[in-house]
Amino acid sequence: MSVYPKMYRIKQNFSNDKISDIKAEVFKQLDSIGIKEKIKPMDNIGVTCGSRGINNIDAIVKATVDYVKQCGGEPFILPAMGSHGGATDEGQKHVCEKFGVSEEKMGCPIRSSMEILNIGKTKSGVDVYFDKTAYNSDGVIVVNRVKRHTDFTAKNESGIVKMLAVGLGNQNGANTMHKNGLGKTIPETAEVILQKAPIIAGIGIVENAHEDTCIIKAVKPQDFIEQDAKLLEISNSLVPALPCKDIDILVVKEMGKQYSGTGMDTKVIGRMKIFGEVEPDYPAIKKIVTLRLSEASYGNALGIGLADITVKKLVNAIDYEAMYSNLITTTFLERGRVPVNFDTEKQSIDVAFNTIGAVKPEDARVVIIDNTLNIETMLVSESVYKEIKNDVELIDENVEFSFDAEGVLK
Repeated sequence: MSVYPKMYRIKQNFSNDKISDIKAEVFKQLDSIGIKEKIKPMDNIGVTCGSRGINNIDAIVKATVDYVKQCGGEPFILPAMGSHGGATDEGQKHVCEKFGVSEEKMGCPIRSSMEILNIGKTKSGVDVYFDKTAYNSDGVIVVNRVKRHTDFTAKNESGIVKMLAVGLGNQNGANTMHKNGLGKTIPETAEVILQKAPIIAGIGIVENAHEDTCIIKAVKPQDFIEQDAKLLEISNSLVPALPCKDIDILVVKEMGKQYSGTGMDTKVIGRMKIFGEVEPDYPAIKKIVTLRLSEASYGNALGIGLADITVKKLVNAIDYEAMYSNLITTTFLERGRVPVNFDTEKQSIDVAFNTIGAVKPEDARVVIIDNTLNIETMLVSESVYKEIKNDVELIDENVEFSFDAEGVLK
């Protein structure tokens, strides 16, 4: 192709509110729920760390560890990430360290184990699995970001309740949750865990659209489900979205686990691909082209099946063992299907233009984003810009739709 639409670089305006002193806020919040009364001298207290790229997670976990020490307890880091990290002890420990949550930096041990206990059944008859190390501890503080989930819509999605049911259930727990329907099974499982396991507190984190920590909320065990739902409502009000509903071509420069559990946020791109789940009404996108896989994904391209077109270089970077381990646990196999792929990014994008119907390239509604997490700034074609120009800030109106000599999108 030699003709492409005129492109504009635009900026969406999102809230900039954030917490300036992470440690002080963690201490203040834990004080507010009277946790000091629950930690006795020499108590072994587990502080969870998940597998998502949460901003300030190292600072928040470290502050929690320091608080436990101040109370006289003996803290340890408790990986709580279901089947992630290759579903191995060392793999999950490595994921923690990747986020700066190492034994050296935290000043306490990481006790990573995939051993579990069956501690009962939900009211629907589903087995409840729970991490053995956590169960045998004197207390667990569940630390997690609260945000919408990419697989379902419910009052409790991704947050401290999900970490109880899925993260601390290790591989068996994660498998069981996915097989029995996440939206219903997660809160029911959490109720059993809260009754039987030594959960002493939760710390819910909410990020603004810039990924800055804007809320840290300590939660009592009996308030987990209610407070998690309230924090989700706040998070949803802050979540970024694409600036228009109808798009011919969405180009996602990079997908990866640090951007979303599915590589690309399903609710940003408007695609779920889960049997039984209703697809979002918008955005309605004819073709999604995904160009690269982040190095931080370590070959796990879960979510590539959400794209229509990709590039051979991305396909060649896939570690199928890592991806399938994650994919099979979710049970949503469609998300691991590799789409049509071509030698260069230019070829892949040109195929998209050639398959959107009777739309002239110069008139196509095109959006180019770096990833589905960072969508404050992006490129949009002229037809999109004319529609949204009163709602966004124009950064550059002379952007060339161009590729380098190897066909890589600039």
